[in-house]
Amino acid sequence: MGELIDYKCPCCGGKVEFDSTAQQMKCPYCDSEFSIEAMKEMEEAQQNQQSNMSWDTGAGSEWSQGETDGMKVFLCKSCGGEIIADDTTGASSCPYCGNPVVMTGSFDGDLRPDMVIPFKLDKKKAKEKYLQHLQGKKFLPKEFSDQNHIDEIKGVYVPFWLFDADADGDIRYRAVKERRWEDSRFRYTEKNYYSVRRAGSLAFEHVPVDGSSKMPDDLMESVEPFDYSEAVSFEKAYLSGYLADRYDVTAEQSIDRANKRIEESVIDTFRESVTGFDSVTTETKLINLNNGKAKYVLYPVWILNTTWNGEKYLFAMNGQTGKFVGNLPCDKAAYTKAVALYSVICVIIALVIAYFMS
Repeated sequence: MGELIDYKCPCCGGKVEFDSTAQQMKCPYCDSEFSIEAMKEMEEAQQNQQSNMSWDTGAGSEWSQGETDGMKVFLCKSCGGEIIADDTTGASSCPYCGNPVVMTGSFDGDLRPDMVIPFKLDKKKAKEKYLQHLQGKKFLPKEFSDQNHIDEIKGVYVPFWLFDADADGDIRYRAVKERRWEDSRFRYTEKNYYSVRRAGSLAFEHVPVDGSSKMPDDLMESVEPFDYSEAVSFEKAYLSGYLADRYDVTAEQSIDRANKRIEESVIDTFRESVTGFDSVTTETKLINLNNGKAKYVLYPVWILNTTWNGEKYLFAMNGQTGKFVGNLPCDKAAYTKAVALYSVICVIIALVIAYFMS
């Protein structure tokens, strides 16, 4: 006995049955009709659809003989961060948590970056941006207004994997248009179902994925974007006077995040073109990547960490554009006092209004 197959209507999702009169497959819910051959083709296409989002992750290159001489690795035993610095710069504390670091030896291994965006803004500018970030914050603890700790701002090259690819997308939607009306006896709803398809290609360049697990992804994404047009071929000289975070997330380990960012962009772009319906549901999606390649690039970031009431606060500034981000603590005592004062004022105003209204 052959296997029984339940075909689903591509318009409304209902079970399609064979109509002997029409000699077609017919949906009893939306009355759509399809030939048996068409139903088989749609079923096979859905079963065979599988996105191909593979990459050539040959990012970076081998270091030249003697190129890493004078470069040291410093380890933070608190957060596990590994920092690279040359003999002239050195490192005494971790830029991410502020705890002491210890030198573990000469730098060896890893990949040589393909490109680097050099620091365009200096520490003085980072201090200015930090102080501007504090201005107008009424409930900021006084400790954050002190300047004793801002000398700990460090310039760090953060490792990034940049992904380039051409994405071919093919997405099918189930869309619904509704019409409602009523008479003296009943309320009516008419629903029309549509099968909508969108297909096309999008080109992606320099989709960034942070190669450091110590740098919070949300913080790094907040200081984006970086202007890649100012990137230059990597030379060791660009590290002089700055620290470099040693990547601990490889290009292969970054693929899932890159795929997610590309997939979401394709889905959002296609979805924006499906208009004029009351509801739209994605039924199938197929996204294939072509010419997918990755680059290893260093991005310039000024980092400041400080502690208040036993909690760490991390701030970052884009060393190219000056964009500054970071969460600030709240002085709970001052906030509570302000709320109480506001409540008293509201009560007084209410009493005055009640007095004149009576």
